[in-house]
Amino acid sequence: MKLTFAHMGHLYIPIGALFRHLGLEVVLPPPSSKRTLSLGCQNSPEFACLPLKVNVGNYIEAIERGADTIVMAGGIGPCRFGFYGEVEREILQGLGYEFTMFIIDPPQGKIGPLLKQLGSLVGPVKPRDVIYALRLCWEKVTGIDRLNRLAVKVRPREVTRGETTRTMTDILAEVDRAETIDATRAAVNRGLSRLAGIPQRQDGPPPPRVGLVGEIYVVLEPFVNLEVETRLGELGCEVERSIYLSDWIRRHVIGDIFRILRPDPLLSLARPYLGHFVGGHGLDTVAHTVEYARRGFDGVIQVMPFTCMPEIVAESILPRVSKELGIPVMTLVFDEHSSDVGVITRLEAFTDLIMQRRVRLGEIGECAVTSV
Repeated sequence: MKLTFAHMGHLYIPIGALFRHLGLEVVLPPPSSKRTLSLGCQNSPEFACLPLKVNVGNYIEAIERGADTIVMAGGIGPCRFGFYGEVEREILQGLGYEFTMFIIDPPQGKIGPLLKQLGSLVGPVKPRDVIYALRLCWEKVTGIDRLNRLAVKVRPREVTRGETTRTMTDILAEVDRAETIDATRAAVNRGLSRLAGIPQRQDGPPPPRVGLVGEIYVVLEPFVNLEVETRLGELGCEVERSIYLSDWIRRHVIGDIFRILRPDPLLSLARPYLGHFVGGHGLDTVAHTVEYARRGFDGVIQVMPFTCMPEIVAESILPRVSKELGIPVMTLVFDEHSSDVGVITRLEAFTDLIMQRRVRLGEIGECAVTSV
C-alpha cells in the first residue's frame, strides 16, 4: 500500500508522520503548482469549487508517483465538501486510474465505525504504537501553529524583506524530518529561537493588524490563496488567521469524537447578524470579523473559493458588520483564473486604505504611512 492525501497548508507534515509511524508508505504529491491546477481543471466539472479541482490535481500527481491508496476526509452539512470524496473517486476512475479510496467521515460521537475504518486502512497495529503516532502528529500540529503565530508577528517588522519566510522554510523542513516527539519539540524550540532572533525594526508605530477569515482550505493553502498571509506581512501588516489547524482539530475532531459539544462563545458574536449554521465556516467568518472589530483590528480580509455557498452567505453580511462596527472588510474570491498581479494590487490598495484610516483617526502621523 502506497498512501497519499491532498495538500492543505502544512498538513502534510503531521499527517505524513502519523501514517509513517503506523507502518504505511506515504507518497506525497508534489507541492501544488500550476500543473496541479491545470490537471484538476481539465478533469473536473467547471462549476466545481477550486479546492476540489486542486485536490484532483494532487491525486493525479501522487498516482503518477506510485500512490495506490487515497485518504480523504468526508463532511456533513450544506457545504459541498461532503460530496468531494465520491466526485473525486468517479473522476479518477473515469480517467482509468486504479486505486483504493478511504473517505473518513466525521465520527459524530460514534468512535466505533471510525476505528473500524482506520483499522482496515492501517491493519493490525499495537495500541501503544497508535497512541505514539497520534501524539507525534499532535506535537507537529501544535508546534507548526506556534511557529506560524510567531512568524506573522516577526514578518512585518523584519529588517530584511523575505527573511522570515526563508527562515520558516528551513524550520518546517527540520520539523518534517524529526522522527520522535522529543526531536520534534527540539526542532520547534530551535525554530522559535531562530524566528525571535531575526533582526526587527524597533522604531515607528506598530504595524496594522489584519484578520484573515474565510473557508478553511483557502485560508490554510498558500498556493490557492496566492500567498495572501505572506504578502500582507511583507506589506507591513501583522496578520491573524481565524483558523489554525490545532484549534480546528480540538473543536471538530476531538470534540466530535467525545461529543464535547460546548457552545463556542465566539459564535455568539455573530448572532445579531447570522443566527444559524450555514455550512462550512460561514458562521465563523462573521463571528471572527465581529471579534476582530471589537479587538481594535485595522481591517479584515475574507478569502473564499468561487461559488462557495457558506462564504457567499457570510460575504453578503460582512458589509453590514463593517458599517456598524467601523472596520474595513475586503473579500478575495479565488478560482483558476485568479492571478498574483490582481491580488497584489488589491492587497496594496487595502493596506494603503487602513494606513490612511489610522492617520484620520490620529493613531499615527502622515509620515508613518510612507515608511511602511
